[in-house]
Amino acid sequence: MTERNVLGGELEQCGVEPLTGFFRDGCCHTQGDQGVMHTICAVVTAEFLDHQRSIGNDLSTARPEYGFPGLVPGDRWCVTAHNWARAHDDGAASPVVLASTNEAVLRLVPLDVLRQYAVDVPPDPGSLA
Repeated sequence: MTERNVLGGELEQCGVEPLTGFFRDGCCHTQGDQGVMHTICAVVTAEFLDHQRSIGNDLSTARPEYGFPGLVPGDRWCVTAHNWARAHDDGAASPVVLASTNEAVLRLVPLDVLRQYAVDVPPDPGSLA
């Protein structure tokens, strides 16, 4: 069964450099995710990374034993709905790629909230410079 995005379409790839997703397949799939819901395709910012570190979720430090490269601002990453929602509540939410955000997140975060952070970022953010 094909997973859907929050817009109702087929779930699109979130990021491959670094390779994201619970299954490190580039997508924010939920199947087998043990309820952790790495379902929001975030374009991380320095503020978001700082916030995540402050709540005990260090996304900046590489953890090669888990296949985690450490993130820098501008990276696309599948983040948990709970941690993104907490960042939103604390005023530090990151932009979101809706076409790459799994519809499962709608159980926790309403679409109108996600739309406030919607961004369309090309595969190579460096091309915007």
